Amino acid sequence: MQTWPKTLQDSKISHMTIDIAVLLFPSFSNLCLANAVEPLRGANTLSGKPLYRWQFVGLDGGQVQSSSGLPVTPEMRLSELPGADYLMVMPSYGHRQFATPDMLRALRAAARRCHALVGLDTGSLLLAAAGLLDGYRATSHWDVLTEFEETYPEVQVVRDRSVIDRDRLSCGGATTTLELMLELIARHHGPKLSLDVSALFMHGERPETWPRLPVMTRDRVLRAAAALMRRHMEQPLPIRDLARRLGISQRGLESRCRAASGRTPQAVYTAIRMSEARRLVQETGLSVTEIAGRVGYADASAMTRRFRAEFGATPQELRRQLRGA
Repeated sequence: MQTWPKTLQDSKISHMTIDIAVLLFPSFSNLCLANAVEPLRGANTLSGKPLYRWQFVGLDGGQVQSSSGLPVTPEMRLSELPGADYLMVMPSYGHRQFATPDMLRALRAAARRCHALVGLDTGSLLLAAAGLLDGYRATSHWDVLTEFEETYPEVQVVRDRSVIDRDRLSCGGATTTLELMLELIARHHGPKLSLDVSALFMHGERPETWPRLPVMTRDRVLRAAAALMRRHMEQPLPIRDLARRLGISQRGLESRCRAASGRTPQAVYTAIRMSEARRLVQETGLSVTEIAGRVGYADASAMTRRFRAEFGATPQELRRQLRGA
């Protein structure tokens, strides 16, 4: 294990091998794991050097199964990890059940043997639960950002795709994991290698010589609009403001949303807010009034009517169904 500068800046370390430990929890995301290690493999392949070495770690000696059933056998227990340059924490789904006293103690002990800690997807919440993000800036998956802010006031939660604050790194999910790894490769070995790895996975904007397919353009606009909508659920933005932030006219946004999804921007916004409401009904104990406020409804009755129209049941009925399942 090497000793890196606290800022993780490029220090002409291309001749060194960086050790990375990936701590896997049951129901981890295959895509998140691939986006964490494949860029490292790509950097090794393109450079012809062992720039990165990684190993999988578990809480016990057993096999860990991903959310889609892919089994991975960790090479060692977390308690056996001698150290690493980066310890990447990857719980993904069901992260709350993993924050047990024993696990948090093991995580704190391992953190003392590692130079930098990385929260991938919901991994930031486990790091925060262990007190390992106190006084740091961090982010997580957008589904849990409000929970993150409210539960861990000692952490400066940033609503961004990825955050690097000294020896603490975090990102919001599978796609942002790839972006974070490309940034690390750039900092360790320069932008040229990072760009080469990015090109290996066809990541980023298409070259100008590629044909401009209208359906791709519409799809990108829809994704960008949806991302803004997710960031502004408690206080929804007017559609004209969404369009302005995207750099297009309101009419242009409406036509592209209809072409890409068959829906108006307002209908897309409502669907996103209702999906978040359903998640909160299923995964939290928040009251209907609190959930309504989280998804931008001042009137809980109005939210309930919209919820029933969308899902065929009220929030209370859905919760009863879940308890009876």
